[in-house]
Amino acid sequence: EIPGWNFDTIKSSSEKLWTDELKKISVQGTEKEKTIFYTALYHSLLAPNTFMDIDRQYRGTDLKIHKAEDFTNYTVFSLWDTYRATHPLFTIIEQKRTEDFIKTLIHQYENGGHLPMWELAGNYTACMIGYHSIPVICDAYVKGIRNFDVEEAYQAVSYTHLTLPTICSV
Repeated sequence: EIPGWNFDTIKSSSEKLWTDELKKISVQGTEKEKTIFYTALYHSLLAPNTFMDIDRQYRGTDLKIHKAEDFTNYTVFSLWDTYRATHPLFTIIEQKRTEDFIKTLIHQYENGGHLPMWELAGNYTACMIGYHSIPVICDAYVKGIRNFDVEEAYQAVSYTHLTLPTICSV
């Protein structure tokens, strides 16, 4: 699927992409401290990851094939341990990915009937408690990231009987 396949070119391109990602935050300190920081930042950027074919089709949480028309579909939402720090970081350095994460969560709600607790490869694992996708959506909303269907997001969290601005109040 890569036109003009050449290992060295792909390797160089990948290194540049990672360097550009890691340069979004500049820190000062010893080389050891910088290594620790940038390794942690690298790890935080590994997931969620893209979950769709080159034609934008993906298997939904309803196990049917869907097409991501206006977003990149993601998987591996370990929300129970990422909603506190990783996703708030993404609202600062990865706004476009955050929009796509939320669009993915909304599509998972549409396909499976509820927001995910801990989704993996398009499947509900139901192995965690709570709906930590709600604070991810709310955090983005209060920070002005709203390029998603707010009404649909409201429907996904509607069991609270509150409006999304109320749910997401600071």
